[in-house]
Amino acid sequence: MSGAPFLLGLTGSIGMGKSTTAGFFREAGVPVWDADAAVHRLYAPGGAGVVAIATLCPGAVRDGRVDRAALKAWIDKDTSALSRIETVIHPLVVEDRRAFIADHMQAPLIVLDIPLLFETGAESILDGILVVTAPLEIQRARVLARPGMTEIHLSAILARQMPDTEKRARADYVIETHSLEQTRVEVQTLIGQIEGRQNARNCAGHGNDGL
Repeated sequence: MSGAPFLLGLTGSIGMGKSTTAGFFREAGVPVWDADAAVHRLYAPGGAGVVAIATLCPGAVRDGRVDRAALKAWIDKDTSALSRIETVIHPLVVEDRRAFIADHMQAPLIVLDIPLLFETGAESILDGILVVTAPLEIQRARVLARPGMTEIHLSAILARQMPDTEKRARADYVIETHSLEQTRVEVQTLIGQIEGRQNARNCAGHGNDGL
């Protein structure tokens, strides 16, 4: 029997290249759980989040799914809305994550892509944390190139996120996402390091098997 997977949390502020980095882990065959994707599943028809949101704001549920535009409109006009949503949705996201880990227990490494990792206290379940970062000018250029993004909206998002400097200080691993190829190489190097340690640990733990 192999040992438990190494749980690597992946996070970074908006525009730092987190989604791209997660894609390189998937490309290398590493199971990646995505917190944002989990919320989308919960808000889709049949998702547990639909019922939860309906109890808080019935107008935000249409055609059996959560209408994210209506949900945002409620959040914009009600200062208590976001915390109330998080109270009912966060436990469902945690359960989705727990199920994903259980389904991949034979993998030496599992990546958990969590945008608000530190802000939600998720580090307590992790074996290590990877923070992706980039210079401020690159971050702003990436984000402002997105459709509908404005300086005001970007400032509001950054206000809700822990500063990049603090995230890097609390990380076990840091990757600067200057270029795609450089990021891919650093991801592959990190996978090799973590899986190598996992394999060595497992071999040491089973060195007397069969004797």
